[in-house]
Amino acid sequence: MASARQVLCLCALLCVPRVRCEPIRYSVAEEGESGSVVANVAEDAGLTPAQLSARRARIASPDGRQHFGLERATGRLVLAERLDREEMCGRSLTCTLAFELLLENPLQFFRVEVAVEDVNDHSPVFPEERVTFQIPERGDPGSRFPVEAAQDLDIGSNSIQAYTIAPENGYFSVSFGTHSDDYKFVDLVLDQTLDREEQPELLLSLIATDGGSPPRSGTTQIHIVVLDANDNAPAFTQEVYVGQALENAPAGSVVLRVVATDPDVGVNGDISYRFSQAVSESQLPFTIDTLSGEIRVTKPLDFETIQKYELSMLATDGGGLSSMCSVVVEVLDMNDNAPELVVSSFSSPLPENTEPGTLVAVFAVRDRDSGVNGEIICALEDQVSFSLRPAYKNYYELVTVTTLDREETAQYLLVITAADTGTPPITTTQTFTVDISDVNDNAPVFNQTSYTMYVQENNIPGVLVGAVSAVDSDAGLNAKVTYSLSPVHPTEQDPCSCISVNSENGHVFVLRPLDYEQVRQLEVLVSATDAGSPPLSTNVTVRLLVVDENDNAPLVLHPAQDSSPPSSELVPASAEVGDLVTKVVAVDADSGQNSWLSFHLLRATDPGLFAVGSQNGEVRLRRPVTERDAVKQKLEVLVRDNGRPPLSATAALSVLLLNGLSQEHLPQQELAVQDEDSSLTIYLIVSLVFVSLLFLTSVAAFVVCKVCKRKDLKGGHVLYGTGNLQSSLAAGAAAGTLPHAYCYEINLTTGSGNSEFKFLKPILPSVPPQHSGTGRGVDDAEDFLPVHNSMGDAALDISGTPSVGHLNGLPFN
Repeated sequence: MASARQVLCLCALLCVPRVRCEPIRYSVAEEGESGSVVANVAEDAGLTPAQLSARRARIASPDGRQHFGLERATGRLVLAERLDREEMCGRSLTCTLAFELLLENPLQFFRVEVAVEDVNDHSPVFPEERVTFQIPERGDPGSRFPVEAAQDLDIGSNSIQAYTIAPENGYFSVSFGTHSDDYKFVDLVLDQTLDREEQPELLLSLIATDGGSPPRSGTTQIHIVVLDANDNAPAFTQEVYVGQALENAPAGSVVLRVVATDPDVGVNGDISYRFSQAVSESQLPFTIDTLSGEIRVTKPLDFETIQKYELSMLATDGGGLSSMCSVVVEVLDMNDNAPELVVSSFSSPLPENTEPGTLVAVFAVRDRDSGVNGEIICALEDQVSFSLRPAYKNYYELVTVTTLDREETAQYLLVITAADTGTPPITTTQTFTVDISDVNDNAPVFNQTSYTMYVQENNIPGVLVGAVSAVDSDAGLNAKVTYSLSPVHPTEQDPCSCISVNSENGHVFVLRPLDYEQVRQLEVLVSATDAGSPPLSTNVTVRLLVVDENDNAPLVLHPAQDSSPPSSELVPASAEVGDLVTKVVAVDADSGQNSWLSFHLLRATDPGLFAVGSQNGEVRLRRPVTERDAVKQKLEVLVRDNGRPPLSATAALSVLLLNGLSQEHLPQQELAVQDEDSSLTIYLIVSLVFVSLLFLTSVAAFVVCKVCKRKDLKGGHVLYGTGNLQSSLAAGAAAGTLPHAYCYEINLTTGSGNSEFKFLKPILPSVPPQHSGTGRGVDDAEDFLPVHNSMGDAALDISGTPSVGHLNGLPFN
């Protein structure tokens, strides 16, 4: 078996060019301290310390136990633990520890053998501290009495070299040696006949001495009891008995039977059997029947631990005589051990851009069984991206065979099956979990090809209008996406400054208010960039549409609304109902419904005289013009859009009614014009003064009267036509009507005729207040409907023509 294995090893070495054929051999003494230097293995292997580190040199032991360590920095081989030769190799003459020095890139092996040299660290030990012999007094000189030899775990010169007896006497000497089957014996030799009557007992010391330096010794006491004659010792039928037992043999199985005979009779012929060896029977997996000599199995046997047991059997008769023989029990191997996988190196994770042929793992397989039970077949299950190939002896390499893609498969579970060739075969599986690390090979992808977002005009700064989203199929930093704005056209320097995008979540914000009337849509380019190296990016177009808001009031184009007095529209007295007086023209800068305009009559001197078209702004007569209507009519037209909420503007109009008026009403008409236009009042005063100077001599009284009236006007009181009051004024007032000729007292603030009213009431001197059932007093009379101009001042039209009004809820003329 050993020669066949050597041939196979030699063939394997010749077939693998990366293995040094001749092993490197060293020797080291046992019991050396951990860390002790054995040798410089790098120098002997032709390597430098730098190569050891670069190629990840390490020691691989077949049994997986690391007795030695490798210092990569120096290349020295050191002891990893204290070595006990007797524990590792027992009493074997040679004790060699073999292992491989393993290097990667490229894979290379150096076989190293270290012989462990024995030191004298054990003393001889007898199996029994006291041995008693019963020797008949008529024993013949030269009779031998076997003594169980002392055991010394050391070997060679450190083992037992001599036996001596103390104290010296003339009766006994010691004889020791080795049989042809390497069985050592020690006999106590009777030199002269014993005389029980002279000395019934003897107490001697048997000393075993080894050959170490200094020598060690062990002692046992020999107690000699002199008996009456028993002149025949038992004799075994064989000097050596050989038996076999399966390692899975059940307890109680008979291995073999030893047989000894004694020609004596009676008690001296009764033979009993027992083990006679250094190890106690409780530590042995066997027991012997003291009467029959059958050796049976008591404990499970393990071929991988002990392949052979060498026992010494002692047969003793009733007279105390005994003899010894050797028993050898061979343990037969069974396929009871599963294969083992010992991983030397393993690389995980692997980058996804790893080239095919990359080394992933190196491992060794072993089986503690022997023969066909220890032959192993390895296989990789169901894989197309990885492959298993033999490297050296029982070593295998796991390598990649295709390119890897983390996005397709992020993790591989590689199942290695090792099966022996026993019957039945036993299998072992080893799973390698290979994680694939990410490489930045995928750009971010938006969830839409383009984005359309909306924002109301006049938005608040920083308003959120939407978000873009992109995902990256990579992992870690390679999948971290940040967003930024990019120029839409390569020639642009910077993207739009009114739009911002959050770099973390893609939220899109409008930074400043937008005006629909100026900008109706914006288009920007958003870039999504990952954090890989180099980074990858993708662009998407974001279109921002501005939604119109009703933020522009209508603008009146005609009539012009400026600070100058508005022009007056002339309406002849012959105008008919529905005739066009003028048209209010207005526009709105908004769009859609926000720009639809409607026109409404807000205020007027006579609201029932005019009508305004709600859609076109045309001002038309609502009824015929009568003599009672004021010559000058004030209108205020409201222009309103259709927004929510609606916005509006007002247009102020002035209309002059042309009809055949009498001369007596002319001064009242002139005064009305003066009240509305301060400049015209000044011109009239200057003209009147000039005329007064020209006709001073002829019309002095008239001029003085007119001047006085003008001064009264400036002081705030003007009286018209007081002499025309009818005598029946009180009666008419009591009846609820006034005559055609009437008088008003007008209080104005000092200054322009456009000033606001302070109060307005009729002058009724010495007329007592009158009450009616439904009306109020004259002092509470209200004027006609006021019309506010664009400046907010109240204007009053006074004419000398009869008009229709209401006083205290009653009509008056």
